Amino acid sequence: MVVDPILKALIVDDHGLYRTGLSLLLKDRLGVADVIEVSGFDDALDRLAGEPDIKLALFDLSMPGMGGPESLRIVKETYPHVRVAVVSGSEDKDNVLRAVAVGLNGYVPKSLAEEEIASALQTIVSGDVYVPRFTIASVPAKMVGLDADAAVSAPIAPPSSTVNVEDLTPRQRDVLNCILRGLSNKEIARELEIAEGTVKIHLAALFNQFAVRNRTELALRTQTLSD
Repeated sequence: MVVDPILKALIVDDHGLYRTGLSLLLKDRLGVADVIEVSGFDDALDRLAGEPDIKLALFDLSMPGMGGPESLRIVKETYPHVRVAVVSGSEDKDNVLRAVAVGLNGYVPKSLAEEEIASALQTIVSGDVYVPRFTIASVPAKMVGLDADAAVSAPIAPPSSTVNVEDLTPRQRDVLNCILRGLSNKEIARELEIAEGTVKIHLAALFNQFAVRNRTELALRTQTLSD
């Protein structure tokens, strides 16, 4: 029995077959009434901005626009009512620790058996943080079983400084161009016809992808790459 039923969930994964399987699991095993499936980061942000009744969002890490778990930190901050978790083919312990450190609700490896995935998602839906067994020894005790609303702090590995334009989504490229033109977040939102919160998420993802801390560094880094 689901302790806190989720009426609407979002799955973000570029593998259609896995999306379908995960959607069926959410409906059949966790009683989720409505599951939205999208294949990219841009579409996911549009759906989150347009459908405030989404309560659970599951993201794969291996897709354009995803610079690691840090790219989802601002998603969680922008939509605090949404339980945001990673469902990934990667079993890198560093990714797991980073996901928990930035405040996500869990990290579920795709390699787990169906029963284990269902149990992991139930943990997340119930309000706790899920981490796979193989990382328990590496996770500080205060992070294991931590309530999802509690603050978590831990060292975060710096993102790679190697940036390929193909790693950016079309919307991130649009936001980057607007930043280079000196537009504010509000102006970018108006020009691209997206929510201002969505602009902030894209901007945070760009900072992470380019390993910079602010707009000035982003502009300089972009200019250096183009020279």
